[in-house]
Amino acid sequence: MFKTLRNAWKIPDLRKRLTYTIMMLLVIRLGAHIPVPGVNSSAIKDLLEQQGGALGLFDMISGGAFQDMTIFAMGIIPYINASIIFQLLQIAIPKIEEIAKEGEEGRKKIAKYTRYLTIVLAAIQAWGFTFALRSQNILINPNIWSWIIAIISFVTGTAFLMWIGEQITEKGIGNGISLIIFVNIVSRLPVGINVLLSYKDYVKTVILVAIFILIVGFVVLVQNGERRIAVQYAKRTAGRKVYGGQSTHIPIKVNLGGVIPIIFAMSLIQFPETVTRFFNSNPTGIWGTILNWLRWTHPFGAALYALLIIFFTFFYSTIAFNPIDVADNMKKSGGFIPGIRPGKPTADYLTKVANQITMVGALFLAIVSLMPVLLEVIFKMNIVFGGTSLLIVVGVALETVKQIEAQMLMRHYKGFLS
Repeated sequence: MFKTLRNAWKIPDLRKRLTYTIMMLLVIRLGAHIPVPGVNSSAIKDLLEQQGGALGLFDMISGGAFQDMTIFAMGIIPYINASIIFQLLQIAIPKIEEIAKEGEEGRKKIAKYTRYLTIVLAAIQAWGFTFALRSQNILINPNIWSWIIAIISFVTGTAFLMWIGEQITEKGIGNGISLIIFVNIVSRLPVGINVLLSYKDYVKTVILVAIFILIVGFVVLVQNGERRIAVQYAKRTAGRKVYGGQSTHIPIKVNLGGVIPIIFAMSLIQFPETVTRFFNSNPTGIWGTILNWLRWTHPFGAALYALLIIFFTFFYSTIAFNPIDVADNMKKSGGFIPGIRPGKPTADYLTKVANQITMVGALFLAIVSLMPVLLEVIFKMNIVFGGTSLLIVVGVALETVKQIEAQMLMRHYKGFLS
């Protein structure tokens, strides 16, 4: 990776893009330290120490901006939610699916609608946080103007992050939105290291670091893993020319859903406790027992969490890979899988293979997500850097390096006429 970056820096155009990306990421980290006027950040820090869970993940993705209640406290989460919603709507609403298939123009329309929905979701989320956390004294002087200023600041910060992400994608290197999450998570790494070193048990620390390195290698292996299904295209004659006859393959990634199934599962299992603590900081009785069982530190909560991850992995894989569409496109192009008849048999075969691969990916996500919880129980130490954060960081790093290598290959390729 470092060799790739060093070689890319030697190319003037790529050096300009890398410099632009770095400068934009620095702007993001500077903005993460600009507080919102009239907001009591100490109240949020106390809430995070008591609750953690989904809010802890939210703070991790925002790079600590949520804990400090800065202008970037909402992070880029509303944009991610808006993007996921439009992905689901493409399946549910044929009109949106038609727009998405219109090529570049369709992509621009979907991007515009996503921006609008992002602002709406950011406004709803900002209002929800300030309203729900009023019992936690989130506002220093609670009044209508304090509310308006706080909500506008949060929404503006999200809109600015969205703009920066699009600018990085267009003028920089890599996917801008992914890089924003990446740099925010990495910025919290020193905090996790300080927490780890504060235990003064260097034997456990060394063991944990070794396990962490092994998990990173495991994640890299699975993230790059894919099943390649051989496809043969029949020869066809048009005039004096013969087309087809070549062999290719259909790649099916092991981890089709990325970290989205984990985020869905975590949000769902933490939703009851998150809402309850907005109104009651110490629930007791039957409801308190239920909330205790739903925590992933409890055996029942851990099992439910793993099952939810597996469910959402299969759910999202049906969105990312449609065997029926792939089989129809192959049939129209004269392609076939050796030994499999075109049409429905091909779709059934692709569905079977995709389900097998998805199960492996689902188990992988469940293991990586629960590994920090298991290590905390075994070593009796607080592990700040969770499985979700690790998956995001490794995935974004690999994808960015691939894009840099593709840019370098494009600039070094001289073509057939050279």
